[in-house]
Amino acid sequence: MHPFEDLVAHLTRTSSLGPGEAARVVADVLAYFSEPVEEYVRRRHGELKARGLTNDEIFPRVAAELRGRRVAAPDLSLRQLRRIVYS
Repeated sequence: MHPFEDLVAHLTRTSSLGPGEAARVVADVLAYFSEPVEEYVRRRHGELKARGLTNDEIFPRVAAELRGRRVAAPDLSLRQLRRIVYS
């Protein structure tokens, strides 16, 4: 039995997903939101840097994204964000 069987059943009823697909979606979403803040900041910095954004554009954007995360991250200053990326 899946730990979120009720959610898997809901997705199966309300979408075209089968039980196995719904369970994988739930697992993917849980993994996404369980990413530690430091890993998220490093990953997003790398993604945005690869798109050609500068640090002056990246750090405010990442700070705003963190405030909107489902699992609230602590408020981090731009300096703290830089330390995470470059430490």
